[in-house]
Amino acid sequence: MSMINKPVPEFTAQAFHNGEFKTVTTDDVKGKWSIFVFYPADFTFVCPTELEDMAKYYEELQGLGVEVYSVSTDTHFTHKAWHDTSDAIGKINYPMIGDPTGAISRGFDVLIEEEGLALRGTFLADPEGIIKVCEIHDLGIGRSAKDMVRKVKAAQYVAEHDGEVCPAAWEQGQETLTPSLDLVGKI
Repeated sequence: MSMINKPVPEFTAQAFHNGEFKTVTTDDVKGKWSIFVFYPADFTFVCPTELEDMAKYYEELQGLGVEVYSVSTDTHFTHKAWHDTSDAIGKINYPMIGDPTGAISRGFDVLIEEEGLALRGTFLADPEGIIKVCEIHDLGIGRSAKDMVRKVKAAQYVAEHDGEVCPAAWEQGQETLTPSLDLVGKI
């Protein structure tokens, strides 16, 4: 079942963020746009490339009013150890949520139950906590943070411009569409 237009599942979890452990809850993500980046495990192979890629765009995302949360079924202690020992992960300034029970991953429907690991799921929620983008990859397929930034801009545009939609590969500043009877069959 699709997560689109559903609320972010309720959760309370421990995270490693800016050298400290902190509690993050569903209430913390409301009031701003939020990206949840689920990945299988710390100390692996594709995962650090994706999280480092997201770190490159973190400042731009914050400028767009977006907070990023990475989530795996590791603990917040393991996140700290990985952050302290990996050059790629050491670049991360966004919260790294621990989900050792798999409850958050299960709530977002990305938990591989028999392995206790999360699929590569990326979710964008609006300031009300409603999921607007959901992208799920198999374990061997990495994601692009650059494309996620494009999707954030499109979601924000659509939210601010009632009745307009963004066509394929839309980039900020390009023309949008206004669906109407006159447009049927013209594209």
